[in-house]
Amino acid sequence: MSKKELYKQKMQAQLDEWEAEVVRFKAKSSGASANVQLELNKELNALKGKIGQGKTKLTELADTSEDSWESIKVGLDSAWDSLRAAVSDAKAKFKG
Repeated sequence: MSKKELYKQKMQAQLDEWEAEVVRFKAKSSGASANVQLELNKELNALKGKIGQGKTKLTELADTSEDSWESIKVGLDSAWDSLRAAVSDAKAKFKG
């Protein structure tokens, strides 16, 4: 398996994990008051948007050739760092 494919699989697995987190967050928020639910839903929607951006980046990766995929890897890594931070922030908010 190529480095590109391994990298893509790793990123897809991370996206799948984050999507599962969103489902858990949604379940946790269901017992909260209406005002808290509104705030948590805003957070979830923002997180879903970032995950959607991550999916777009993965599509871009899939569309690149084996020879040129590493040129977009830096941008992907940056997007993943941003998404990772957003998930971490959401975890902190949903713990409370």
